[in-house]
Amino acid sequence: MIERRQFSGGMKGKNLRYLNENPGEAGQTVRVGFVLLEHFSLPAFTQALDTLITANLLRPASFSTSTFGLQEGEVISDLGLVIRPDARLEPSALKALDLLVICGGYRTELKATDEFIHLLNSASEQGVSLAGLWNGAWFLGRAGLLGGYRCAVHPEHRPALAEFCKATQVSSEPYVIDRDRLTASSPSGAFHMALDWIKGLYGKAVVEGIEDILAFEESRYRRVKPTENICLSAPLREVVNLMDANLEEPLEMEQLAVYAGRSRRQLERLFKEQLGTTPQRYYLELRITEARRLLQHTELSQVDVLVACGFVSPSHFSKCYSAYFGYRPSKEKRLVK
Repeated sequence: MIERRQFSGGMKGKNLRYLNENPGEAGQTVRVGFVLLEHFSLPAFTQALDTLITANLLRPASFSTSTFGLQEGEVISDLGLVIRPDARLEPSALKALDLLVICGGYRTELKATDEFIHLLNSASEQGVSLAGLWNGAWFLGRAGLLGGYRCAVHPEHRPALAEFCKATQVSSEPYVIDRDRLTASSPSGAFHMALDWIKGLYGKAVVEGIEDILAFEESRYRRVKPTENICLSAPLREVVNLMDANLEEPLEMEQLAVYAGRSRRQLERLFKEQLGTTPQRYYLELRITEARRLLQHTELSQVDVLVACGFVSPSHFSKCYSAYFGYRPSKEKRLVK
């Protein structure tokens, strides 16, 4: 039986959904509830929700999600689409949540009932983290739950929030995570807020995997550059880009070192410090990852794929593929139509 190898940090995120790491290990599910206010921003809500659902593709059952209305019945989004929440927000629901997200929108009326304010305060008292999308921070501020916090709110509503939140720093940033308060001022901010929060819970590799899946599914049609989501020094980024451009005929380490203006030892130290692996292993993982993409999303034969990715023989290719993914390349699922 071939011992399974683990991808290094630089490539782990792009392969996380294929590895089935620790399948018997059941982690705790983080429970998230979304309060849909009238005329809430549907794009902001779906950006946050999609990020959580995608995280579940990488780490099954990482999140459970539910939607709430302040009243029984349907809620109209800012796009005019009618949504029926799962339930009316009741005090009993708060006990089953770790995060409560208030989803506002451009036309959401800045008016909070005493009942809603009481529910928000109860959530805070019970240790539930609170979040606000678009002008959702206004409702948290109205409930007195942003004192001493930084927050983000849509520019249109900053003056209204600042008017009664004197102890709150209203930021111009697209999103802010300050301890147990998460706020975003736009759909893009909601996306990055959710990613940053997930990173704190499950680590960078999961976030890189989410970004890889949600990058408009570019990976189905063309390779996503390997350094898009990794912070690298200029010399190392140049080397990684050279590797990426030379998969069919891999360059020798001496050649890469010369191109980078570094010695081989210096190059190895850069990889160890910034990517936690060796140049040779990273190069192999880059080629294996591209081979998987070609097998899944093109009609190339296995022989064509192994040649395109710089493997010297079918047996070597099959051995490396099995070592990382747990099955032979001939067993890879073809996704082309």
